[in-house]
Amino acid sequence: MAHLTHRRPQNTPGNFYVDTSCIDCDTCRWMAPDTFSRQGSQSAVHHQPETDADRLLAMQALLSCPTASIGTVEKPTDIKSAQASIPIPVLDNIYHCGYHAENSFGAASYLIVRSEGNILVDSPRFTPPLVKQIEALGGVRYLYLTHRDDVADHQKFHDHFGCDRILHKQEVNEGTRSVEQQLEGAGPFDLAPDLKIITVPGHTQGHTVLLYRNQILFTGDHLALSRQQNHLVGFREACWYSWPEQIKSMEKLKQYEFEWILPGHGRRFNTDKTTMQSELQRCIDWMNTGVKSGDWD
Repeated sequence: MAHLTHRRPQNTPGNFYVDTSCIDCDTCRWMAPDTFSRQGSQSAVHHQPETDADRLLAMQALLSCPTASIGTVEKPTDIKSAQASIPIPVLDNIYHCGYHAENSFGAASYLIVRSEGNILVDSPRFTPPLVKQIEALGGVRYLYLTHRDDVADHQKFHDHFGCDRILHKQEVNEGTRSVEQQLEGAGPFDLAPDLKIITVPGHTQGHTVLLYRNQILFTGDHLALSRQQNHLVGFREACWYSWPEQIKSMEKLKQYEFEWILPGHGRRFNTDKTTMQSELQRCIDWMNTGVKSGDWD
């Protein structure tokens, strides 16, 4: 829980604030950019919400903060309506689950609502308001995990929904040995006619991404838009396995068509399929320069 006594001095005066426990994960800054920004090495409120729409976004960010570092001076009276607004629609049948987990360093997770069974992409926090809303949307058939870093409360979701978890075998560790479907080899793997899992080693050895309907690519920690760089990037300073392999994995993605990138870390990106190919090549060229950074902010 945020503490007013630890309120960062960089916050603009008013009701919302960020305290010194912020881990600089960027969650609040992309969820409610008109309210939160980076000040130094942590987030802070740069503009207090003025409209109902801005306040809702700020409340969604407060609920989603993985370290509960966002607080309000006045006790919020709209907490239940904010809880009811999550998962947050992204497009069509795709929802952002919010409620980011600290042990995933604030990575985003998504829910794909399908008549054949819903897919939870990476794990959010297992929290009652979110679970209730997911139940109302049809529960979870599969919990697809991009890699070892963003598994969070996967066991609790499995126990509650009875969903099959999917993770590449090279990503399995002590905490994920019970995962039902452990992928082996280079793939790709067809989970369903509209769902393809693609191996993209680099950030970690067994990292995979999920392509849905040849339209939306869920990229985990492999690929995202960087606000600072203003183009697609891989995260050099968060590459735990092999940067050359991550570049090769980027090149592999050029075999596929998609219009949306929904990452775990970093910013979302949407464009037409032709431009996406050009932007992927721009990313690859940038990565080949030997760049030492690629901040997801």
